[in-house]
Amino acid sequence: PFPLIPLAGAGAISEATGTIIEKNILRNKKVNFVSYDVFSFFAILILMIPIFLILGYFLPEVFAFRVSSEAFQLNHLLVLAGIVIAGVLANYFIFFAMKWEKMTIIEPIRLMQPLFIIFLAFFFYSSERQTQPGIIIASIIAALALVFSHIKKHHVQFNKYSLAALFGSLFFALDMALSKAIIAYYSPITLYAFRCFFIFILTFVIFRPKKVFSMGTNVWRNGMIAAVIWIFYRFLLYTSYVAEGVILTTLLFILAPILICIFSAIFFKEKMSIRNII
Repeated sequence: PFPLIPLAGAGAISEATGTIIEKNILRNKKVNFVSYDVFSFFAILILMIPIFLILGYFLPEVFAFRVSSEAFQLNHLLVLAGIVIAGVLANYFIFFAMKWEKMTIIEPIRLMQPLFIIFLAFFFYSSERQTQPGIIIASIIAALALVFSHIKKHHVQFNKYSLAALFGSLFFALDMALSKAIIAYYSPITLYAFRCFFIFILTFVIFRPKKVFSMGTNVWRNGMIAAVIWIFYRFLLYTSYVAEGVILTTLLFILAPILICIFSAIFFKEKMSIRNII
């Protein structure tokens, strides 16, 4: 059986830690969020080289570069294209929101992401529809809690940054839900490498950032640390999708936004309201 409790803890902590590191990078006024968006995928691709060459040699069953012939069928290539496009949009919107808005405002909105993932998984995969109805009820309650947490004096408080976070969450959900359809044709680390490679190429061509390779020393260091964390996070995520399914994995990782709010209050001195915590 898959170690569910360690998985939940490792997944939530890695997502929260990676997000806080990147928020710290984007707080620097000199760091353009689009340039960092492209750089973040460049950093991941650099780290993939020793992972495949060194770890893939000693632990080939886990870190080897593996792609089956079925991955190159047209329908599966279209799914990969969907993952890449969703990833481009998701990262753009989320980095835009993180650059200008407090994490304690963004993260309650990003609680919609698990809801989106669960609904998409139910819609796309018959195996996921076997999950108990209680999960859907819990998801709806979470969504209603989100709406009420943003109501003040009978007005729903959404600005362009919180809306960007909402769109980013939707596209991340699509990215993750689609991954289930093709993960069987790759090793988890290989699928993430393909995703990041094509997102890097696409974002570089679209945005044409000027300072991708000349980011400051602190950005390089912290960006590389974040890249290690995101590789570990996606490895856990994809491995759990295979072993436990999308919906159960999503529920296991759902503590991440709560941890991000707590970390933001500790490290960035952001204020948390009782409504947002609930």
